Amino acid sequence: MRMTNDEIIRIINNALMKEFELDKEKMVPEALLHDNLELDSLDRVDMVIVLENSFKFKIREEKEIRDIRTLGDIHDFVIKKIREVERAS
Repeated sequence: MRMTNDEIIRIINNALMKEFELDKEKMVPEALLHDNLELDSLDRVDMVIVLENSFKFKIREEKEIRDIRTLGDIHDFVIKKIREVERAS
């Protein structure tokens, strides 16, 4: 069954809040990963692993992952990946 975008966003936010002990109030699309959520480059590596485990797909060293700056960018990236997987199956 196809997940809605809202369901995907909820899974992302919950996984990141749990992994990095983030406050729910900070989980807004415009939140900057470094400035607002205080995630550093090592946290970004962990973030990729958390997303891979949450959605059961691999995130290769894609240009898009390096361009992610905000929580909304993460939402858009994962939604795009899931839709690609859905179309391929």
